Amino acid sequence: MDRVRRGVGPACIAGVVLGALVAGALVGGFPDLHVYRYGGSAILHHTGLYAADDPVTGYPFTYPPFAAVLLVPLAVLPGTAAAALWTAASVAALVATIALVLRAQGRPAPPAAIAVLAVGALALEPVWQTLTFGQVNLLLMLALLVDLHHPQRRWSGLLVGVAAGIKLTPLVLVVLLVLVGERAAARRAGLTFAGTVLLGVLVLPGSAASYWSEGLIDARRVGPPALAHNQSAYGALTRLLGEPAPTWLWLVVAGPVAVAILAVARRWWSEDRTAAICLAAVAMLVASPVSWSHHWVWAVPLTLVLWRHSRPAALAWAAVFVARPFTWLPWGQGREHDWRWFEQVPGNAYLLAALALTIVAARALNREHRCVVSPAGRCG
Repeated sequence: MDRVRRGVGPACIAGVVLGALVAGALVGGFPDLHVYRYGGSAILHHTGLYAADDPVTGYPFTYPPFAAVLLVPLAVLPGTAAAALWTAASVAALVATIALVLRAQGRPAPPAAIAVLAVGALALEPVWQTLTFGQVNLLLMLALLVDLHHPQRRWSGLLVGVAAGIKLTPLVLVVLLVLVGERAAARRAGLTFAGTVLLGVLVLPGSAASYWSEGLIDARRVGPPALAHNQSAYGALTRLLGEPAPTWLWLVVAGPVAVAILAVARRWWSEDRTAAICLAAVAMLVASPVSWSHHWVWAVPLTLVLWRHSRPAALAWAAVFVARPFTWLPWGQGREHDWRWFEQVPGNAYLLAALALTIVAARALNREHRCVVSPAGRCG
């Protein structure tokens, strides 16, 4: 009987991943996965990576050339097999993320509970959007969490560098490593990232020159920045102004906000490392010119972190990402420019929730510090 009980949990996890495998094979679609396969195909056929769009979806390939090199296996596989394996790998990464966070915080992590939490996490919009688009977000999040939880290891920093070579924005997490004194890991991340750039130049010199010149600084290459689903500071500014925000204004607003969030993350590093990593990821999402709603998969580990510290806060945080309030308003085709001032609140729900979370996290640390230093030994 004990052997049967011990086998139930792993069977639940296997069932969740197997269900994702089957769903990936049967559902189809996955527009971003089509773009990934197009990028890998461009490597195989020595065609220009950014000269044309994916013929299936009409979407451009927006990642650095190094990402296309990694995506070659997806181009070789039949479409159904690629969809099945990609979906299963993404759900497996979700499961592994939940297990990693629970164990890092010293909490029980029975396999059956992990499977239940993974299924529950599918209700969060960033998660199901990532899966339906065929996005890479869950895989990158797991890689970053694995790397940053143990920055003293000999190879730590490598996964951060590889993740930055795929999507650039994880470079913000290199700043976190510097701030917390893990400079060896930060150097390895920086060198690894430089290696990804060099590899892209060697494999696709023409495409690399195009990407690292005009393509890099054009936020519109990945879609209209005013779209409601762009839950970044730049997206909010663009919706407020009615046109793409000037670069100087974006830097003046997003830069200090991201630095402030990183400062809070640095203070949390010794208290709760998972919280610190997730806050740094929030800084990354706020600072990026485009942070589509599916990029906010960090809502999952943050919900688990908040549950440890404040269950009402965890429920409120998760509710935002289940409800996705920015879709309650007219959106698309530039209708975001017509939002009234009070509609900017639900329209920028993820961004505002992140800012509120940062304030709460900073206040919690200040309160904890007062408790420690108070001569009376109590909080005022």
